[in-house]
Amino acid sequence: ERTSRPQVTPGEEHPVKAFGWAARDQSGYLSPFNFSRRETGDEDVRFKVLYCGICHSDLHSIKNDWGFSFYPLVPGHELVGEVTEVGSKVNKVKVGDKVGVGCMVGACHSCESCENDLENYCPKMILTYNSIYHDGTFNYGGYSDTMVANERYIVHFPENMPLDAGAPLLCAGITVYSPLKHFGLAQPGKHIGVVGLGGLGHVAVKFAKAFGAKVTVISTSPSKKDEALVHLGADSFLVSRDPDQIQAAMNTMDGIIDTVSAVHPILPLLGLLKSHGTLVLVGAPDKPLELPVFPLISGRKMVAGSGIGGMKETQEMIDFAAKHGITADIEVVSMDYVNTAMERLAKNDVRYRFVIDIGNTLAATKP
Repeated sequence: ERTSRPQVTPGEEHPVKAFGWAARDQSGYLSPFNFSRRETGDEDVRFKVLYCGICHSDLHSIKNDWGFSFYPLVPGHELVGEVTEVGSKVNKVKVGDKVGVGCMVGACHSCESCENDLENYCPKMILTYNSIYHDGTFNYGGYSDTMVANERYIVHFPENMPLDAGAPLLCAGITVYSPLKHFGLAQPGKHIGVVGLGGLGHVAVKFAKAFGAKVTVISTSPSKKDEALVHLGADSFLVSRDPDQIQAAMNTMDGIIDTVSAVHPILPLLGLLKSHGTLVLVGAPDKPLELPVFPLISGRKMVAGSGIGGMKETQEMIDFAAKHGITADIEVVSMDYVNTAMERLAKNDVRYRFVIDIGNTLAATKP
């Protein structure tokens, strides 16, 4: 288990002082933490962090659910703020611009994936936190006052995109936008199913509707029907545990975006697809799912996976969202509320994304 790190104190590793909240062990309990960030390199952009979304993977990471967490760990990969400094070779953004950083801050830039603007599939992709950067030092995430990243990984926020409600799009938004585009589902007249109405699912509905698709929300919770139809504008609602409802919708969908990260049966979902339809898994259950092969063969159906998106597509997604007024539904919380927010997130008690108001509440927590 990679739970220890180089023996330099985090505050002395780099010249720029930084402050955030970190987990120290597998309890996942977060508390104030002094560390440091690197100097602004020629191709780097530094920004003051104003908001940071809380992604479900932050919760998994602080508790070491996946077995590869380093401590101390500063989570956060939906961070947005205002540029304070740019390197001499930076031409994408300028001081004062509103920007964000999503799930990654580096890649090899020479492989086939990188050359095709798919840094997210580079074998050497570097995550925003809980990873080692090119210089051998440790990466800390967005629950902090300042961030520095190579300009390639900086997303420019259009003027009309609110920073707080736009932040979750850097992870949740691109995770559903990318497969809709890649699998040919971002077209008027397509019928798209969205499984699970959480942080990812609710923005999947918004993007699919903006593309002109007919959208059916598929959920185990009948209580979410009004939310799906009235609030989010879905066209229909299906209770996945009701065999009659599933039967009535058989062979009607062009594609399904499955956002559920718990183990669940996919046989009923495959039945909902038309021939040549695609079930795209973007949630990540920790145990393998059962794959029934016969329904795949009998309809030439596909089961696929998709993970975030490249930087070019992430910028395209933010611009599209700004144009169509798409944001996440959020609950803004203060930095000192973060442990309570994590407890609530574990119980799915949020509609639909917590966002920490770093700019207004972090400094007050300094010891």
